[in-house]
Amino acid sequence: MLTLRGLSKSYGGTRPRAVLRGIELHVARGEYVAIMGESGVGKSTLLNLIAGLDTPDSGTVSLDGTGVTTLDDDARTLLRRDRMGFVFQAFHLLPHLTVAQNVALPLSLAGTPRSQTKRRVGDMLAAVGLADAAASRPRELSGGEMQRAAIARALVHQPLLLLADEPTGNLDADSAAQVLALLREQVKRESGAGIIVTHSAAAAATADRVLVLTANGLRPRRAS
Repeated sequence: MLTLRGLSKSYGGTRPRAVLRGIELHVARGEYVAIMGESGVGKSTLLNLIAGLDTPDSGTVSLDGTGVTTLDDDARTLLRRDRMGFVFQAFHLLPHLTVAQNVALPLSLAGTPRSQTKRRVGDMLAAVGLADAAASRPRELSGGEMQRAAIARALVHQPLLLLADEPTGNLDADSAAQVLALLREQVKRESGAGIIVTHSAAAAATADRVLVLTANGLRPRRAS
């Protein structure tokens, strides 16, 4: 489903710093994987490379038979729009749109009929506990509410690949549990694949498999 081979990335000018080195990963269809690791080790960079938001120095990313790293910018944009859902740490909600309009963006860009868009947005807002905030602007929301709106937007178009960067970082325990169940359910229902980056042991425990990213690559987390 999702395969990374020899993925490496460095940043810097004359003396580049290696962030990722030779990352190897295969995520099967229907599998939900958590990635943990210390701050600054490259977890967010890894998600950006998988999504085609950044390009690796070497190595390949393949999603359901499509070589993400071989696509041009326009093709990667379409792939993200149609087949990926991404939950960013910074939310990236558009301030001039309502919550409902923000959540509807993936469907609107894909040309989904208005009636179907309205139904799916309503269902998703209800699922994340934001039905009463549909007409609100992002500035009127708390950090936790913005996080839930971003998650609703990432899931509304039923993506093949879900990528989530610290999806419960701004949520209380009850909201976090609700969101984690929703993320896992989405992956399983769509027979897609999901990767969450998290510092939370509770969030990682909901995954089928937990990996730790270090300077030496990805490895399975040892049982405590």
